[in-house]
Amino acid sequence: MATAPLLFGRPALTTLRPPPCTSAPSSISAWSKREDGAVTGFPLCALSKSGGRLLSTLERTRGDPVATARLVRRLVSSSSRPLLLSTLDHILVSDSHWEFALPLYVRLLETPWYRWNPKTVARLAALLEKHGLSTESRSLISDGAVRLKGMKGSSGSAEFYCDLVEFYSKNGLQQQVFDLISEMASQSSSMSRCYSVIVNALARLDLPDQAEEKLEEMEASGFGPSAFDFRSVVLAYGRAGRFSEMQCVVDRMQKKLGFSALDTVCSNMILTSLGDHGKHATMIEWIKKMRHLGIGFSIRTYNSVSNSCPRLSSILKAEPIPLSVNGLFRRLRSSEDCEDEMLLIGEIVSAIGLLPETVGWSSSEWRLDLHGFHICAAYLNLLQWLEEMRLRIDDGGARPPYEVSIVCGSGKHSTVRGESPVRSLVSGMMFRTRSPLKIDRLNGGRFIAKGKAVKEWFSAATMINDAGD
Repeated sequence: MATAPLLFGRPALTTLRPPPCTSAPSSISAWSKREDGAVTGFPLCALSKSGGRLLSTLERTRGDPVATARLVRRLVSSSSRPLLLSTLDHILVSDSHWEFALPLYVRLLETPWYRWNPKTVARLAALLEKHGLSTESRSLISDGAVRLKGMKGSSGSAEFYCDLVEFYSKNGLQQQVFDLISEMASQSSSMSRCYSVIVNALARLDLPDQAEEKLEEMEASGFGPSAFDFRSVVLAYGRAGRFSEMQCVVDRMQKKLGFSALDTVCSNMILTSLGDHGKHATMIEWIKKMRHLGIGFSIRTYNSVSNSCPRLSSILKAEPIPLSVNGLFRRLRSSEDCEDEMLLIGEIVSAIGLLPETVGWSSSEWRLDLHGFHICAAYLNLLQWLEEMRLRIDDGGARPPYEVSIVCGSGKHSTVRGESPVRSLVSGMMFRTRSPLKIDRLNGGRFIAKGKAVKEWFSAATMINDAGD
């Protein structure tokens, strides 16, 4: 890739050689998988209804650059600034409308109110390069370098090229990342960030050996890697299934940054990597280690563990599904080659149980909040919550609250907007057990019932009994 000459004159960072295989990485980023399965490397920007209509209008000119340019000119002159900026942000992280990014950006650049942003240029250049528009991408980079030379000097230019490395890696452009790294120069004011960006870019591209090599070079140069830098390498080794190397990096991180560096975020990354490779027995050991070290569990912990259980997922796809924890384990025991998965589910139920931030037990309301849970994790929490309510009412003699509720969301963040898998799961279970918990007429993502009705339901229903499964 022949980019514009860089604007600094100091010695370049040590040049890395790309590995023999330069195919696209198997997983660009484990942090940014969209729910529809597309991997983007960026969080998808929320798009308003007005933004959706604007993109729908642009789609009519797809394939006709002249018509697109004419329409963009009209839309920019008639639309609000926030709408135009949010739409451009959305396009920059969405492959579905990428061809409208450059015309919109060019037109915005001609308006008197638009403030030029090097990070936006880096995103756009990476997007264009990804879709084969190398000439346009290089032109943007050259223009950006000239602007920064007059605005900020070499420091701004260094930041700009760091942004380019970051966004190229997020788009899976491995060779282009290596070309940029070979041209980046050392600069005392931003060297630490340069190293950090390169480490994370290489890790994101599933090149853990090169990422660890750069991490070691960073340490040798006197720049202390952050926990995020170490975690990136940990995750890269984990995605590759190289767990011994992953553990070595974890040990180095703890030695350099202290034992607190192995926190919930890092542990969830490790659990996700182990789960992706079906290492259920090792996951059990990690959960036990988290308990021993006092590392907190989170919704993501639940998701990471339950997503690694294919048998649990298949149970939820077959009717009828078990309606109690005991019923679930009976179903798992009846399956072949399911012992490790069953032990893992048992460990998460016993070790984590119900997360304090997801439940409420006040005198006015008993509540379960399933926001953020994937469907398998939501199922496990729902079973435990129902069992806990039964124990409080029947065995504990607790007085039922005024209201009982399950909050699951209405599907705004689901693959298909408005069709929440978790809400469908809850609705189906409540219907089968003739539960008094019904969808709130004022909130489609909430099930509610009076506490007295729930108590009567537990007395009569087979929900928690073996017969109900």
